[in-house]
Amino acid sequence: MTIFYSVCAVLGCTVLACQFVLTVTGLSGTDDLESGHDVGHDLDHAGDEAPGDVHDHHTNWFFGVVSFRTVTAASAFFGLTGLALHSSGVAPWPTLAAAAGAGVAAMYFVHWMMRSMSLLRAEGTTRVREAIGVQGVVYVRIPARNSGSGKVHLTLQGRTVELTAATDGDSLPTGTRIVVTRVVGDDAVLVAADPATPVTAHEAQPAVR
Repeated sequence: MTIFYSVCAVLGCTVLACQFVLTVTGLSGTDDLESGHDVGHDLDHAGDEAPGDVHDHHTNWFFGVVSFRTVTAASAFFGLTGLALHSSGVAPWPTLAAAAGAGVAAMYFVHWMMRSMSLLRAEGTTRVREAIGVQGVVYVRIPARNSGSGKVHLTLQGRTVELTAATDGDSLPTGTRIVVTRVVGDDAVLVAADPATPVTAHEAQPAVR
């Protein structure tokens, strides 16, 4: 069993480390590996199911939890827990049970964490989609005619946010009041000069993140 626990621990930890590096560098294709969207869809529509569909719902939810990341985490914690208990002299069957429990717990924790991150991203995207027509102020100069991008500060849902911005018109220096004309990304907008008077230096302070 020592070899089995060791293989699980090494493989799981190695893949987790690679995933972490890919995520930090922005190269991780998590959207293709995770099924959190399907899980959320199943949970949101649980109340629409007939009594005879309960078994199918639980089955779909279980497979929604099983993904590449969650299985990797389960393997890593299963192996590490098994090695730790085995080296401490715990009997084989209790060690196996405890290792399996640790693996399942790790699987559900990673699933919950990834789903929470997905919901946060969705919330942020929804907030930006409501920016059309909102007035703001240029914080970092915006080059003319889409030749580059700058930064603007807007107040959305009672919170000051900083977004990347471009314009189709003339360049917009820091302090210029603008209005959002189009949303072009999760954190990027197209803006135009607003006829209002320039803002003060205080209004052009960095947004609170």
